[in-house]
Amino acid sequence: MHQHSPFDDFDAFEPGHDASRRRWIVLSLSLAAALAMGTLAGYALSQRIWFIPDVAKAHLPKFVTAWLPSSEPAASVRSPVDLKAYGFELVDSKITQGDATVSVRLVQKSTGEPVSDAVIFARRLDMSPEEMPTMTADLEPTSTSERGIYRFKTNLTMQGKWQLSLAAKVQGQSGTVQNKLVLEAMP
Repeated sequence: MHQHSPFDDFDAFEPGHDASRRRWIVLSLSLAAALAMGTLAGYALSQRIWFIPDVAKAHLPKFVTAWLPSSEPAASVRSPVDLKAYGFELVDSKITQGDATVSVRLVQKSTGEPVSDAVIFARRLDMSPEEMPTMTADLEPTSTSERGIYRFKTNLTMQGKWQLSLAAKVQGQSGTVQNKLVLEAMP
């Protein structure tokens, strides 16, 4: 004999319990996705990664357009393209084989002005120009008092052409300045 419980009445009045649970899960996931997309869009607008054109803004209410950034990127926002205006130059392209000091100058190309206080975070010296990219030499940064000059101690074990690859961050700029320079080790 089956005893009657209060939960039997509950099940009788909730026939679509599994369907409502599925709807709740789908609604929750949709809400989470919309929240994530809104957050990313707000971040992109605030960083001026993308913007709403003025033509589209004309159709939006004034209280909405008041907090939107302008179509023009801010002057303080720099793109990686700006870094093409900077470059490394070899001070001497011919260096004596053996223990040597390699000196490079970082300049702003349009003015020729030296750039100080850059952070060189990647450097490599190898014999790629001679078809020997696995032949490398250590580079040890050394201090200098000359503005825009960066020096490295090395040991050029073979004569021939060596490729100096540098990557640096320039103060006040976003992105990376990268250059590959070729120098020659002379006997």
